[in-house]
Amino acid sequence: MGLFDFVKGQLLEIIDWDDDSRDTLSYRFPDDDREIKRGAQLIVRESQMVQFVYLGEFGDTFQPGKHTLTTDNIPLLTTLKSWKYGFESPFKADVYYVVTRAFTGNKWGTSNPVMMRDQDFGIVRVRAFGTYDFKITNPRLFLKEVAGTDHHFRLDEFEETMRSRIVSVFSEALAESNVPVLDVASRYSELGESLLPLINAVMSAKYGLEFTSFVVENVSVPKDVEEAIDKRSSMSAVGNLNDFVKFQMAQGMERGQSGAGGMATEMAVGMALAQQMMQQQGFMPQGTGAAPAQGQAPAPAGLSFNLLNPAQAAQALGVTEADVMAEIESGSLEARKIGSSYRITKDALEAFLNG
Repeated sequence: MGLFDFVKGQLLEIIDWDDDSRDTLSYRFPDDDREIKRGAQLIVRESQMVQFVYLGEFGDTFQPGKHTLTTDNIPLLTTLKSWKYGFESPFKADVYYVVTRAFTGNKWGTSNPVMMRDQDFGIVRVRAFGTYDFKITNPRLFLKEVAGTDHHFRLDEFEETMRSRIVSVFSEALAESNVPVLDVASRYSELGESLLPLINAVMSAKYGLEFTSFVVENVSVPKDVEEAIDKRSSMSAVGNLNDFVKFQMAQGMERGQSGAGGMATEMAVGMALAQQMMQQQGFMPQGTGAAPAQGQAPAPAGLSFNLLNPAQAAQALGVTEADVMAEIESGSLEARKIGSSYRITKDALEAFLNG
């Protein structure tokens, strides 16, 4: 081998990389300690971008296509190399291929509960998981903040590196969206769509990424919050308690029972059902109310209703005692002050619920 062939073998004339791994995000082209010659061919395929790095500084970025490396198309590198008279001599630089296609079906999730402020329940701990699709839009930012100098950065490394960052961005976006916990569980698809622009605003500016899809598959809350939600749903289903009692009485009369005894019996059943419902919802302590005499309807539930303290009212409403006290102090919930404590009547609770 002659001297010319030896020198030629030490220079890179074609820079080309064909990705067949399907999980590579960035790849540093192996130069084997060779220099890039003037006029070398750089081939960038579809769904790829190339970023030159010289001595730790970002140089020129190339889009898909075939590029001949001359002074005209590497102006940044020419400046970094301080070539006074243009690109004439071979040079060394790191060449990173960055894959810009969409990576789909990636999983995310909260390893620990995240805190959010809810307008109904105050501070709530939630867990969530789902999937997301993303692509790289800014190779420089991605290499700087995510991949670093890794010569072959893969998807599993990306998921490990970004897991906590994605959860952090999700938590901030969820807080900013002000979506109530009661709506989160029934509006997963809408939640993901509403969070997507908020998440992208951070991902694009910080990491050079664009999330094309962000899906929330599940959001769970602590058991005590679930019970409070179920209780509030049951109370909503009952509606106005006075109307419920009247409905039960009307049903008894419409059945056409003859005689005062039959009608009284129907009314007694209706009132008993109403009283049972009130006891289940916490509006009336268990066992209150005297048993009606045979053939007589029981006294209306309101007459046997005891005054509730704030703790009992909180249990009936499915909220915290602090919430009840806040409503009392704001005047939204009427209460009687007895000594140093408050008492709330059934009528006051009904007015608050229907208000």
